Amino acid sequence: MNRIISDTINFGKQYMRSRIGMFFALVFPVLIILVFGAIFMGGGTSKITLHAQNLDEGSQGDAFLNALNSTTLFDIVEIPSNESIEQYINNNSLTVAIFIPKNFTFDIGEHLLFNEPGTVDIIIYGDPSKSTYGTVIGAAEAVAEGMNFRLIGKIPIINTVPININPGDDGETQFNYIDFYLPGIVGFTVMTNSLFAMTSTCAEYRQRNYYKLLATTNIKKWEWLVSKFIFYTLLLWLALVLTYFVGRAVFDMQAQLTPIAFVIIAVGAFTFTAMGMLVGIVVKDPEGASAIANAIGFPMMFLSGTFFPLEMMPDYLQIVAGVMPLTYLNNGLRDTMVYFNDGNALINLAIVFIIGIVFFILASKFMSWKEK
Repeated sequence: MNRIISDTINFGKQYMRSRIGMFFALVFPVLIILVFGAIFMGGGTSKITLHAQNLDEGSQGDAFLNALNSTTLFDIVEIPSNESIEQYINNNSLTVAIFIPKNFTFDIGEHLLFNEPGTVDIIIYGDPSKSTYGTVIGAAEAVAEGMNFRLIGKIPIINTVPININPGDDGETQFNYIDFYLPGIVGFTVMTNSLFAMTSTCAEYRQRNYYKLLATTNIKKWEWLVSKFIFYTLLLWLALVLTYFVGRAVFDMQAQLTPIAFVIIAVGAFTFTAMGMLVGIVVKDPEGASAIANAIGFPMMFLSGTFFPLEMMPDYLQIVAGVMPLTYLNNGLRDTMVYFNDGNALINLAIVFIIGIVFFILASKFMSWKEK
């Protein structure tokens, strides 16, 4: 028994020296419960941003939006009346929007005055793969039912008409959840392969004095950094192509490979490679570097729209997501591969690139061939 206890204590001491082991044993479960708890138990403080275009010249359109706003579920953003709502949805990559037609109040009055058959429609544009779409439809139907009851009892005058957002150019393409899921998986792959691998590599080079050996060669620091970026870019391009064609073959995905998608992946590889280099260079040992990389990467994995829409998260988590480069990488890939909105994709690409430049400069500054 004494030998068992002694061996248990010694093994425990050895295990406790492993920072990465301690991270996955103690820190990682805490991070998971905090992240998922914050997402799913946000206490109802988070509101859905709901874009609405009200062309009604009377009072009923405003009354409908006011009633919808009183549910406290939404932050309503007005779409300018001179905009085409379909074009506005496409340009801004919206997942849900409401349209109230020009003669909404007039048509309600006609029904009340002349008891005309039919309904007055409010259109709800949305992406059925997003949970927020169902929330908006449910709330709009409840508001419409309440207005119908106040106007004329339970006879349905006001009706909500859901229309699935169709970003395809052929007018027939129907996107499924897997189409919106693919860019997040690709972005996640870019982060994990670049950040974690480079963190481990740089920390190992430092611990084993490989940098000192590199100092005896003609290669410059920036050349060594760029070579790693090129390797991971080519690797991730291959991963994108394989993932895409498997998705097409198995799930009949409708998302498209675009030239900008390849550029975004290259910029993402550059950014996360530079980030991994910086962590691996600054931290002294590989296990400590891996633990820090996991502490950075796992929250990013769950808070950057990879698996869950940002709209379903509490406001403070959406703010946190706004400073994470993976958020912009995922958004850029969805903009170009699903929404075909290359303008927004280029904006997200630029943000990721600027972040990458900052990390690349810092990694170059802290890297030294003379590290011991």
